[in-house]
Amino acid sequence: MKQSVLTRYRVMAYVTAVMLLVLSTCMVFKYGFGKGEDLTFVVSQAHGLLYMVYLVFAFDLGQKARWPFGKLLWILVSGSIPFAAFFVEPKVVAEVKPLIAGDGEDGEGAQGAAGSLSKV
Repeated sequence: MKQSVLTRYRVMAYVTAVMLLVLSTCMVFKYGFGKGEDLTFVVSQAHGLLYMVYLVFAFDLGQKARWPFGKLLWILVSGSIPFAAFFVEPKVVAEVKPLIAGDGEDGEGAQGAAGSLSKV
């Protein structure tokens, strides 16, 4: 697995988590104080788009890490629970880092046999 797969996931996990906190704050102001309806709409739309990108990257990482469906589902849902991504992301990184390091040890890495053919 390439490092870029993990990096994409990490960036989107944090961006989605921060946007969810901003959205939660906007919702408090909208429904608690009757202010910021337009801002809440914009933030909710932005979070929705970013969450879809997060889903794609998290699913890609899960497929490459060969996670079981239950684990993948929990990681996908963590992007919609405030503060959850801040706890889930470090655990995901700790689990996936050895998989990335393991690719470099066998000499072929993610390129496989096709990469070694190009060296001839």
